[in-house]
This record gives sequence, C-alpha cells and structure tokens, in this order.
Amino acid sequence: MGGGGNSYNPGKNISNGIKKTNEQTDNNDFERQINELINEKLKKYNDRDSQIVNEHLDEIFSIINSEFDGSIKLKFGGSVSKHTYVEGLSDADILVLINNSELSDYSPKQVIQLIKSKLSSHLSNVQEIREGKLAVTVKFQDGTEIQLLPALQSRSGYKIPERNGKCWSNVTRPDQFASKLTQINQKCGNKVIPVIKLIKGINANLPPNQQLSGYHIESLAIEIFKNYPRDQPNTPKNMLKYFFEQSQKRIITPIKDKTNQSIHVDDYLGEANSNKRYESSYVLKRIHSKISRADSSKSKAEWEDIIGDV
Repeated sequence: MGGGGNSYNPGKNISNGIKKTNEQTDNNDFERQINELINEKLKKYNDRDSQIVNEHLDEIFSIINSEFDGSIKLKFGGSVSKHTYVEGLSDADILVLINNSELSDYSPKQVIQLIKSKLSSHLSNVQEIREGKLAVTVKFQDGTEIQLLPALQSRSGYKIPERNGKCWSNVTRPDQFASKLTQINQKCGNKVIPVIKLIKGINANLPPNQQLSGYHIESLAIEIFKNYPRDQPNTPKNMLKYFFEQSQKRIITPIKDKTNQSIHVDDYLGEANSNKRYESSYVLKRIHSKISRADSSKSKAEWEDIIGDV
C-alpha cells in the first residue's frame, strides 16, 4: 500500500529544529546587542555631572534668602524629584517654597517679578532671565537652564500659580505622583524610570510642535506600565517598544491630574478624540513602526537612529 504524503522524514525534522535553534540564537544575540546599546545611552545620561546645577542653586538660594524675609526654601520638583531628569532634555525645575514670608500675601505675578528683579541684579554668569506666567527661567552661560516655580507652602501641600498666572492654585500634592511613579517603577524591576529617560530623548528629537510634555510622558508611562504583562521581559528594549505600541491608543483620552495642578495632565492636546490627540497618536504610531522595522530587519543601525545621539 502507498504511504501517502505523511511519511516521517527524520532528516527534514532535524534540519527544521536546527534552523529554529539558529533563529532563536540570532534573536537572543540581537536582543542583547540592542539592550547593551540602550544601557550605554542610559549610562551617559546618568553620568552627566549635577555639580554645576547645584552650584547655580547655591547662588540662587543665597540671593533669594538674603533679599526676602521669612522662611524660603528651594526644593527639587518636576523631573529632578522623580529621577526622570535628563541633562539637556529637561529643565531643572525648582520649587521656591514660601512660608511665613512677606511674599505670602503677593499674587503669583508679583512674586515672579520680584524673583526675576533680585536675580537680575545679583546673579552672575547669566545669559538670560525670562519671566513667564508660572515661573522664572534662568539660562546660564554654560547652558544650564533652571526654572524657579513659586509655591506657597502649607501643611497639606503646595499652592502654585494657576495656568493663567493670576492667582494661586488649589493645594497640590506632587509627592503623590512621585510616589505612584516609584511604585510602578519597582513593580517593573526598576526599569520604568530608565525607559522614561529614553522616551524623553526620542521625544526631544521630534519637531517642537510634535513633542509631548515631560509630565505627560511620565503620566502615560504610569498608565501603560501599571498593567505591564507579566510574561513580557523587563528589558529597556521591550518596554520601550511596548510604550509606543500602547501610547498611540492611550493618548486619545485625557489623563486626570493626580496632583490637582489642573484637571488633566494633557490639557494642551484638548478634549478626548481631538485632532491634536490623533496627530500625536500618529507620531507615536510612526515611532512604533520604526522600532518594529528595526526588529524585523535586525538592524542595529536603525535602532541607533531611533534612540539618537547622546
């Protein structure tokens, strides 16, 4: 009787097994190479010297402390306090904490004008001092940029300038946001904060009108990685790809601001399903597609282009 088409072919099965083993080895080698490339970039981010920033802050504090009565302190805020600061990509956001000071009765605009005036008269090695609605931005000749955000201190938190700059906000709790980010980071093997730094680097290489705010990126990361699948590897490469896959969907809906600074962290993109949100979604989708193509072709050069130069 004829054997039909299902006869056993040990040579072919062995060949297929060897082929699969070689493919898996190639995949593992590529994953290792790209994660090494990413870790090298992160090392350069983390190795950047913070001594210069601290020296500038010492001078700023000395001036503010001597020029105003009462209790005034400087506290790292923003990306610095959350450990997502990247030199050259993030401002050093500093809270000017005002407590029992003559400034407590002033409007945000008056406090900002006074801070700018005192620093303009006494601060050295300054390239530019800008007065905004929410903060004073100091750019030093060495390129360091520091934002000074006035904040009225209370027992339950801080009041910062409203977005219009005319009055003080409700009490905000930025520590709650930082605590949540720390919790999600630890849950994912302390890889979320490094991935946020990579995302900020990629974001900085986009045209200015396509860039997301740093706070928005951090908020998206919390939303996305709080449900990170357990069967997914906690590697920077895989998590970076996962972020861009999920963020293109998540960005369509506003994220509630847990610190009470505003209603949503991404008000600048408008309401849900706005044109701006779909435009941002397309940008994120395009980045995810580039990552997928780099993986499919196993191209280290394409990955280097995605994460950019340090």
